[in-house]
Amino acid sequence: MNSRVRRKKDNNKIVSIILLIFLVVGGGFGLFFFIHKNDNSQAREAADAFIQILENKEYKKMEDVLEKQSYTSLGYTSQEVIDKYDHIFNGIHIHNIQASKISFKKINNSEHELSYQLRFTTPLGTLKNVKYQTKIIKTDGQYLVKWAPSLIFPGMEGKDKVAFHDWQAERGEITDHLGNGLAVNEAFKEAGIVPKDLSQGNEKEKRLENVSRQLDIPIEEIHRKLHQKWVKDDLFVPLKVLESNKTENIPGISYRNIILRYYPLKEAAAHLTGYIGKVTKEDLEENPHVAEGDMIGKAGLERAFDRELRGKGGGEIVIVNEDGQRKKEIQKREKIDGKNIQLTIDTYIQTEAFKQLKGKPGATVVMSPNDGKLYALVSSPSFDPNKMVQGITREEYDQYANDEDKPFISRFAKRYAPGSTFKTITASIGLDAKITYPSKLRKINGLSWKKNETWGGYSVTRVSNVRDVDMRKALIYSDNIYFAQEALEMGEKTFRNGLDQFIFGEELNLPIAMNPAQISNHSAFDSEILLADTAYGQGELLVSPIQQAAMYSVFQNEGKIVYPTLLNDKAGPKSKSAITPSTANEMKKLLQEVVNHPNGTAHLLYNHQQQLAAKTGTAELKMQQGEKGDENSFLLAFDAGHDQFLLLSFVEHYTGGSSATQLNKTFIAELYKYFQMREGMRTPS
Repeated sequence: MNSRVRRKKDNNKIVSIILLIFLVVGGGFGLFFFIHKNDNSQAREAADAFIQILENKEYKKMEDVLEKQSYTSLGYTSQEVIDKYDHIFNGIHIHNIQASKISFKKINNSEHELSYQLRFTTPLGTLKNVKYQTKIIKTDGQYLVKWAPSLIFPGMEGKDKVAFHDWQAERGEITDHLGNGLAVNEAFKEAGIVPKDLSQGNEKEKRLENVSRQLDIPIEEIHRKLHQKWVKDDLFVPLKVLESNKTENIPGISYRNIILRYYPLKEAAAHLTGYIGKVTKEDLEENPHVAEGDMIGKAGLERAFDRELRGKGGGEIVIVNEDGQRKKEIQKREKIDGKNIQLTIDTYIQTEAFKQLKGKPGATVVMSPNDGKLYALVSSPSFDPNKMVQGITREEYDQYANDEDKPFISRFAKRYAPGSTFKTITASIGLDAKITYPSKLRKINGLSWKKNETWGGYSVTRVSNVRDVDMRKALIYSDNIYFAQEALEMGEKTFRNGLDQFIFGEELNLPIAMNPAQISNHSAFDSEILLADTAYGQGELLVSPIQQAAMYSVFQNEGKIVYPTLLNDKAGPKSKSAITPSTANEMKKLLQEVVNHPNGTAHLLYNHQQQLAAKTGTAELKMQQGEKGDENSFLLAFDAGHDQFLLLSFVEHYTGGSSATQLNKTFIAELYKYFQMREGMRTPS
């Protein structure tokens, strides 16, 4: 009995010992697995922290994750490593850094292997699948990344550097139809100061005052530029751009060669060409195709054709050794220079058209009526686009901005009531509708008329008291009452149907910002008065000078509108029928009478050697009936003999002696001479 109890106790003791052994061994294994798992987790956290620093460009945190011996053995301090990343990735503007295919493998208890790929965007485009490999090392109980220069770019070692060579694309040029430059790339001299060349004390101040006088720059502006944060004693501080042949030897001034955009016609084509300027923050947000430091089109054709003109810059990112010798190419993109754009514009006609406006607010459009080529698009007053590129002072800009004649407005694209020049359209619609005909007489008495008492105090007025008026006289004397009565007889439906054959509501295929021409604010006239006013070019009509020129091309094209074009390409003219050929030819004859007849409103332009057709017009701007308002003066004139040109010119708020007809008399004579000379050059002797 006792021995059985003893055996049972011994067995229990053995089981307890075995259980204890199992517990000790199991706990050891658990501890081992726990420590092992914890090591893996810490190593992976170190890897994640390193990659996060790379993706977020938080290089100041590098010291916390890098193994010190790895970089000090290569001759780097932690600050030098941080600076190296900062200078390369921020200096070259590398961004959108993303890691992928991150692989983590244990080598032994104190080392893990880390491999990953980076994708990022440089000024040359996106670099994909750049492969990296390193180790995560346990040092003093902490897992850290073993660093080498190859973790910046594979292939780097020692004190290698990264060089970025930027190859700027040459901006395409804009020329006229003969190849004459309208927007070109020109060599200039940039005057500037290297501060160490200024001497000291009183001598320095004397030199600065002399520079201020010689370059016509306020001394305060020079001081402001010299105190910019980036300025150092040996760096060139630019002050002013000068034409290459206008430099002088000025103590303290240095010069360097630069290529800038130049506009040879200056004010004469400023609204057409526009100008370029440096990208702004807003530009960068709106346009993904531009980068900081780019020059882009800011106005006019420079803006409309910016992508074609700008081309695409190129460059290369390479690894170089400490001596600057090339070792390895990281990325390369060939530059693509911008395309040249040739216009239909004629430099001579453009310049002369601008000159004849004599600074008055207005615009002139000259067009080739048979093919729609625009020879001139002029807006006055104007500004010098070269100042926008070379550097415009605040005073100069304010002078433009505060000018009551608004020199920044492109008046050739702005819509106006066309005035009496529009009577040609009303007459054409009436002829085609068989309502109007050349010999039809209207007996009109006095200088004012209203249909009946329902018009209240409103009446249509005219300038000449002609008693029996036919269409010929109505055009010669520019009789508002005649055309108002013709439109009322036609009725709104017939009149509007005729207007709809023209280009109202259409977007023209031109690289110029311009709202479509409109007949009225609504789809129907709200009164007979509005119908009558529209007939002689007022009411709610709004038509730009370009659109007017296109509409009036019907008289030189057998009743077809020829759409205007600005690009000198091989595409044929686009046209559409608006009136019948017989009506167009009848109107062409009658508009010659407006010039030839002694009482014609355009008789000032008469020259027996020329076959000129014309129609003058005024659009009165007033708040109410009976008051005298400002008047815009219009002139439609075209070569009725050889159809070489069509001109539409207008002057805002004109005064005596400065009507569109008076300002363009000499210009029209010059146009005839110019086209005669061109024909002579084409004709073989």
